[in-house]
Amino acid sequence: MTDTGAAKPNIRQVAAIAGVSHMTVSRVLNDYPHIKEATRRRVLDVIEEMGYRPNMAARALATQRTQRIGVLVESAIEFGPTSTLRAVESAARAAGYAVSSIAVGDEDEISPQDAIDNLTGQGVDALCIVAPRSSSVAALRKTSMSVPVLVVKPDDDPTFLTVSVDQHQGTTLAVDHLVSLGHRDILHLSGPLDWLDARARERAFHARAKEWGIRERPIVVGDWSADFAYDFAKGLRGLPDYTAVFVGNDSMAVGLMHGLHDRGFHVPEDLSVVGFDDVPLAGHVVPPLTTVTQNFRALGTSVVDILRAAIERREIPKTTRIPAELVVRASSAAPRHGASTR
Repeated sequence: MTDTGAAKPNIRQVAAIAGVSHMTVSRVLNDYPHIKEATRRRVLDVIEEMGYRPNMAARALATQRTQRIGVLVESAIEFGPTSTLRAVESAARAAGYAVSSIAVGDEDEISPQDAIDNLTGQGVDALCIVAPRSSSVAALRKTSMSVPVLVVKPDDDPTFLTVSVDQHQGTTLAVDHLVSLGHRDILHLSGPLDWLDARARERAFHARAKEWGIRERPIVVGDWSADFAYDFAKGLRGLPDYTAVFVGNDSMAVGLMHGLHDRGFHVPEDLSVVGFDDVPLAGHVVPPLTTVTQNFRALGTSVVDILRAAIERREIPKTTRIPAELVVRASSAAPRHGASTR
């Protein structure tokens, strides 16, 4: 039985058992470079064995850092932003940092500027903006920041650090897959184009379609919701000329397939459907959804690693891209009999 009244181990006790100075223990905790790996490992083993936990208040006083990252999340109800936030929180926790987050949605009274002011007012060491719209980046540019700022966005930025899953590569994989099956007339059902990820996917779609000589067709701009895509499919007057749909996210892809089913069309016999995100249910809808998967764990780790390097004034890349992958399932197949593949 654990003695809850026992004194907590302190840094000097850790140092004594590990056979190093308390400054060496501190450097290990703060992930300083130039420490011998054997020494680092020995100190970490003692820390784990003793159950030592650093005094965060004392560390903040000594380093003038709060060990806290502020995160502004656009529409945390969506899968991508929520998954990114969870991944950042997990990576931050493993690195000894806490996360303060604020979600800004369509119906919230708080503006991106108010959210940024709130987070910086908490004395965070760095700031991260997840899944931004143009408006939140514009608000960020108007703010004088005294801490490192990272934006999870698909394109480079002259002002901020950026990291993202490679939206251009993911879209290219989806288009190439459909073309390899024989499709030459593909509709793009996009997310709202004030979202930077949606805009990046739309631009990448048009660029790759042009390279393949695919018919230029106006896109349909959705709102990320399954209901929008369901209503779009139900509103079709007949089987369309296009033979495949590349959808901006999995929620809309599932709604589209539901609407096509209720309209009397079959996926993939009448229309192939490819989504984006690889949500947990994507492999369990009927038919299972072909989609682009985003490695949110790698994304969260990169966010925290880059911000820690910036906080510690170490050399860091201005832009980081995480590779995307295509997961091929049963919702995509060769074009229907008689459809043009020229």
